[in-house]
Amino acid sequence: MDLSVPLTAIMAKKENKSKTINIKNKRASFDFALFDDYTAGIVLTGTEIKSIRQGKASLVDTFCYVHNGEVWVKNMYVAHYEQGSYNNHVERRERKLLLNRREIRKIQQTVKQPGFSIVPTLLYIDEKGLAKLDISIARGKKEFDKRETMKEKEDRRQMDRAFKKGY
Repeated sequence: MDLSVPLTAIMAKKENKSKTINIKNKRASFDFALFDDYTAGIVLTGTEIKSIRQGKASLVDTFCYVHNGEVWVKNMYVAHYEQGSYNNHVERRERKLLLNRREIRKIQQTVKQPGFSIVPTLLYIDEKGLAKLDISIARGKKEFDKRETMKEKEDRRQMDRAFKKGY
């Protein structure tokens, strides 16, 4: 290691290399009231992680369920990897989520109650380069709740505009 170069310069180079990947489920907060949040790892094949690192994934119409003490994500779209050969993955397959047993038990007890479900909210690559999925325990909103959420959002926008004009 070259001691003439400061350590902060080396760290800055590493940070510039990493491109942050944040794939959000924008409909989740609109369609559901979100309660508990969990971060889970995902079991992926080689071409899947490469495709996610390129940002070619989607959480639209994705949901999770518990089966035999394991949490699975279903209907998550991960595009084919362009340099992948015949070993390429299936785009919408079920993928296993990695959580602690006590987290799985807590999720399972909550989801057994009527009206609750597990909704993925964010897919990202952490600082170690691993794919992580943020999931939330959610309850579906009624139509009037959605209208109320839209009204609050519009009010916040109007207040922000008023503050910007005033200053």
